Amino acid sequence: MEKKPLKIAIIDNDGTIGGIYNQYFEENNQYELHGTYSSVHELLSNFGRSHPDIIICEAMLNGISGIDGLDYFYRKNKDLKVLMMSKMNDFKLIKEAFKKGASGYLIKPITKDRLFNALEALDQHGIALELDVAKKIIDSFQSKSFEAFSKKENEIIELLTQGFTYKMIADKLFVTPSAVNFHIQNIYVKLNVNSKSEALRKLKEMEMQQLNAA
Repeated sequence: MEKKPLKIAIIDNDGTIGGIYNQYFEENNQYELHGTYSSVHELLSNFGRSHPDIIICEAMLNGISGIDGLDYFYRKNKDLKVLMMSKMNDFKLIKEAFKKGASGYLIKPITKDRLFNALEALDQHGIALELDVAKKIIDSFQSKSFEAFSKKENEIIELLTQGFTYKMIADKLFVTPSAVNFHIQNIYVKLNVNSKSEALRKLKEMEMQQLNAA
């Protein structure tokens, strides 16, 4: 028995791109484009006529944002899959989208091949995660970055917590040991500690606080 095409609805606030989406779906038998919309409200008003299986939605929209729209979509159909898209490859935005229940995230501009690869992944595996987005998520957990410290101080903290000595840090960052010592003294002042062991303990506590807040 031939599988019915999945019904797609797209919300994109770029008014010039609707025709491009129509071209993308014209010759595809797996998916049917049931409408392009400029806002969450517009799709919700037409939901009864389109009954989409998958919604592709811009994350940042006027009025109800795409991310806030996730709650409204799932009230209509809890089995929906929603693929978010945005020009912003920003971890906070990505994290918020997935916390709200998004099934995937695409970085714009989106090519035809990338769009259909994501839809296929969504259909087969229930999630669509491109390499750039996956890397952003992994980097956010691997990198120890604290707002109170400068970029160079964060680089030194990263190596310090991995067990590097001052000389090893200097070699790794192509700076002098005295420069490393200068930055570490600043780190100690900001942490209000007097030794490496105290600093490592306090940094570990800060890292746990960040993870709990994520």
